[in-house]
Amino acid sequence: ALVLGSMPGAASLRAGQYYAHPRNAFWPLMQALFQVPAQAAYSERLARLADAGVALWDVIAECERPGSLDARIAQGSVRVNEIAALCAQHPSIDVIALNGTTAAMLFQRHIHAALPKRPFTVLRLPSTSPAHAALSLADKQRAWSSLASALEAVPCA
Repeated sequence: ALVLGSMPGAASLRAGQYYAHPRNAFWPLMQALFQVPAQAAYSERLARLADAGVALWDVIAECERPGSLDARIAQGSVRVNEIAALCAQHPSIDVIALNGTTAAMLFQRHIHAALPKRPFTVLRLPSTSPAHAALSLADKQRAWSSLASALEAVPCA
């Protein structure tokens, strides 16, 4: 599975790590769903996530955005990552999970039509960002459990 965010926030960019903000729910969710220790060293978390069949990337390769909020992305500044090419090179990627509304919107606008013509399960999941406080951690976990279910339904290559 490929989990796509929109663009790392300021804390993640500073740390050079995905989901580095201490209140981001991503790593606690990965602990609950895939037994990836949320407090382990970043390299260990990535390795454990890979063992579970999950890779991380972002829809956006680069953009202008003051601060961390996706709503502040300057629309004309967006350059997307080569996700369709990645999927073409790695036919084992057949589940794509979109972390939040902006990632889903950008994926639909810039990437979906260019994907290789094979079946994909595309999951539009609630943002794990602390800015998305409308859902509790338990509600997010219920929604994100569809990622674990999708991976169970797909044989690993």
